Amino acid sequence: MATQRIMDFLATRRPEGPCLVVDLDVVHDNYQAFRKAMPNSRVFYAVKANPAPEILRLLVSLGSSFDTASVAEIEMALDAGATPDRISYGNTIKKERDVARAYELGIRLYAVDCIEEVEKIARVAPGSQVFCRVLTDGAGAEWPLSRKFGCVPAMAVDVLRHANLLGLDAYGVSFHVGSQQTDLSAWDRALSDARMVFGKLAAEGINLRMVNMGGGFPTRYLRDVPTAQAYGEAIFDALSKHFGNRMPETIIEPGRGMVGNAGVIKSEVVLISRKSDNDEARWVYLDIGKFGGLAETMDEAIRYPLVTPRDGDEKAPCVIAGPTCDSADVLYEKNLYPLPISLTIGDEVLIEGTGAYTTTYSAVAFNGFEPLKAYVI
Repeated sequence: MATQRIMDFLATRRPEGPCLVVDLDVVHDNYQAFRKAMPNSRVFYAVKANPAPEILRLLVSLGSSFDTASVAEIEMALDAGATPDRISYGNTIKKERDVARAYELGIRLYAVDCIEEVEKIARVAPGSQVFCRVLTDGAGAEWPLSRKFGCVPAMAVDVLRHANLLGLDAYGVSFHVGSQQTDLSAWDRALSDARMVFGKLAAEGINLRMVNMGGGFPTRYLRDVPTAQAYGEAIFDALSKHFGNRMPETIIEPGRGMVGNAGVIKSEVVLISRKSDNDEARWVYLDIGKFGGLAETMDEAIRYPLVTPRDGDEKAPCVIAGPTCDSADVLYEKNLYPLPISLTIGDEVLIEGTGAYTTTYSAVAFNGFEPLKAYVI
């Protein structure tokens, strides 16, 4: 959250306007925690969570691999020093020319979830390894990722069989249990499906070798979350249960869990008002909202910790909104947020746990507001 290094940076630099500050020491510690918790799994950092070059370079130096969603992210990872064998093209929705460019850059590991995607890869990235994403229900996640990505396990068998037929390396299965997943048993359900796909294809002489267990590892917001060690133990138990002594290679793709708690956004109260004389809830408008990088407050899914200089004072529930001329730019209204009654215009508000999925969600210039500035220390 707000480490002493971040507080010292804000106190000495006094950056103007809303900004994100990320402490690399926290990222370092998070990476080591994942390595310790799951020593037999390769870590593929989800670049989309925060692609700051300083973060990528640090993770390269620590031995991380990288999950990328586009050619631009592949190039970012390469520029940071990652070799192509440490990069997967993990988006299941890719233009054929982008696959061709990735192949040209040396990428040989691709995600698929349908036969059509397999055929693109076979045409322009021959001989590459492919893994098929299987649908999960996302139960227990605060930011579920169901429906858009993946296919049912029975279709995954067809997809990987087709990949094998076209000369690709049918490498394995992937799934994503949903972002900010706090249910330790979620991986057990998904690994059961993965084992079924392995078994059906093995009976046809196609031996899968890898399970990509995705991301979903949470960061702490307002509630405590299980430790990386707790996830590691639950996942190892599930792997043992479903695969026995024939353990596959495994990959994990932490994004939020790697950088979320490393970042804090500094914001400012622009306005405090009420909508009527008898309105019980104050409206607190900040200089950052959904379009400035807080898109994950959509449906109030992610509830960030807010820290003010007046937190010792009595609190009352508030609506919290952003500064733009868009009525959708309200962060918390259904579930009112308690803030100090003494809070006033011009006060600084720190939004903690914002190291992931903020700068990359920030609009370029909606309403003329600048994109979210970021500092990595």
